[in-house]
Amino acid sequence: METCCADGHQMATQQKDCSLPYTSESKECRMVREQCCHSQLEELHCAAGINLANQGEGCAAPGAGLEAVVVKRCCHCCLLGKAAQAQGQSCEYNLMAGYQCGLVFRACCVKGQEATDFTPGDVGDLQETAKISEGEGEQEDPYLNDRCRGGGPCKQQCRDTGDEVVCSCFVGYQLLPDGVSCEDINECITGKHSCRLGESCINTVGSFRCQRDSSCGTGYELTENNDCKDIDECDSGIHNCPPDFICQNTVGSFRCRPKLQCKSGFIQDALGNCIDINECLSISAPCPMGQTCINTEGSYTCQKNVPHCGRGYHLNEEGTRCVDVDECAPPSEPCGPGHACVNSPGSFRCECKAGYYFDGVSRTCVDVNECINSPCSQECANVYGSYQCYCRRGYQLSDVDGVTCEDIDECALPTGGHICSYRCINIPGSFQCSCPATGYRLAPNGRNCQDIDECVAGIHNCSINETCFNIQGGFRCLSFTCPENYRRSADTLGQEKTDTVRCVKSCRPNDVTCVLDPVHTISHTVISLPTFREFSRPEEIIFLRAITPAYPANQADIIFDITEGNLWDSFDITKRFMDGMTVGVVRQVRPIVGPFHAILKLEMNYVVGGVVSHRNIVNVHVFVSEYWF
Repeated sequence: METCCADGHQMATQQKDCSLPYTSESKECRMVREQCCHSQLEELHCAAGINLANQGEGCAAPGAGLEAVVVKRCCHCCLLGKAAQAQGQSCEYNLMAGYQCGLVFRACCVKGQEATDFTPGDVGDLQETAKISEGEGEQEDPYLNDRCRGGGPCKQQCRDTGDEVVCSCFVGYQLLPDGVSCEDINECITGKHSCRLGESCINTVGSFRCQRDSSCGTGYELTENNDCKDIDECDSGIHNCPPDFICQNTVGSFRCRPKLQCKSGFIQDALGNCIDINECLSISAPCPMGQTCINTEGSYTCQKNVPHCGRGYHLNEEGTRCVDVDECAPPSEPCGPGHACVNSPGSFRCECKAGYYFDGVSRTCVDVNECINSPCSQECANVYGSYQCYCRRGYQLSDVDGVTCEDIDECALPTGGHICSYRCINIPGSFQCSCPATGYRLAPNGRNCQDIDECVAGIHNCSINETCFNIQGGFRCLSFTCPENYRRSADTLGQEKTDTVRCVKSCRPNDVTCVLDPVHTISHTVISLPTFREFSRPEEIIFLRAITPAYPANQADIIFDITEGNLWDSFDITKRFMDGMTVGVVRQVRPIVGPFHAILKLEMNYVVGGVVSHRNIVNVHVFVSEYWF
């Protein structure tokens, strides 16, 4: 711990920075080094403050942050000590301004007393001074025996009365029963705080603070006294009034008052626009009885009332009485084009054409809706004077009578062979797709057939010693056993539904022949293919991947080959390089009509220096379905 603390002192003295990283792995050492560094750095800042006080150039501290605070504090405390010495006061520090300030106060006060020049009063004084015997030493410093020198036993404030040492605490602290230690007073619990209603007391070390329970809200700001003060948005320039408006501050907000004022008869809206006032809608009617108010732009007019005529009548030219309106007079056609109109007093009647009838409510000729009697076999659309039949989807209108709907056989259409992937069945108004009786189910789109994976669904009848392999339209129960000197790989052991069985070479001890055999793995897998309806180009069906070595000098030549089962040369294998790997791609190069089963024996040989050093064998059972989709 002492070594770590010494490192902290050295860092503060030389670097003047305690934020540099610490290389020690010990958490305790880093803590001690950091505390000692900060303590030493604060002592250095305090010494700089005392030097400013001794130079008499004021306490303006250079820099900022904690350094400026410590320098200024120690400078002020030293000046207070000098002032106490100059006024003949005691160098015992009784102010509650902190322990460090008390030490600086006493040091500067005592130093001032020790440096005070002696000024003789007269010649007698000089003579009396000369009589002082040479054996007498210098006057003893009265503070050398001060038991509070250096802080004494007290944790905060110390006072030596001569008879005893009295310890006291700063404001906000209270003395513990041991008489030397101090603890913080929780003013919030003791009730010695000054927080008001609506404020919460929060205790701090040596003091407390008051925090407002709720925010001031929009348009207000919190003052230093914890009060809410209105924000003058107009004076601070944070309003959003347009250039043609004047900002007017209100309590908690502001208003935008337009600079342009409207003329009489208009009112100004929030955007500064002048809107006409409708005086006719005011509570006090502006026009006298017998007259009607008519609003105008910016004003209004009053118009004399005239007699009101009923339906079918209007005022004569003199405006003195009501006369009949001839609704049938040209060019008016109230009954509709082509219908006869007969005028009558205050009304008229219509003589409608065939396919129409007279509606007494609308007083017009209305089309007769022939579709009400259901003349069509499916849907009927009424048209003016007649009707039109049409059919629902999946039907077509008969060319014979024009009213009967006949079913459309979608399966017989030229595109019917491509509607369903397997078989199309016509039904009235539509069609249905079907799949083979076993091994397939209809897809959600209702047209395609999906293979049923009997192995995953658990509806196969393979024995415990057989492995179930799913193929198009069915499954196969195959039993694969590893040959001598080979064992089943752990990644496929115990998996009943895997599509691959892999055997890894496992030689007995001292079996040299087995060890020298280049065949390392023998795998069995199954692939199921459909009978392709249109075979226009080779189809890639199998990919054998081998990791290419990182160093070309050690790179082996990887050779892929089909050694057995390639009937009618229906398959070939090519080598390809993909993403840092050598890949053997098996392709179907000829069309195959199912059902078909072949076992392809594929070899992947690693050849180094013309010799096969490593060989992997993959036996692929290829099943081709008899159906195409």
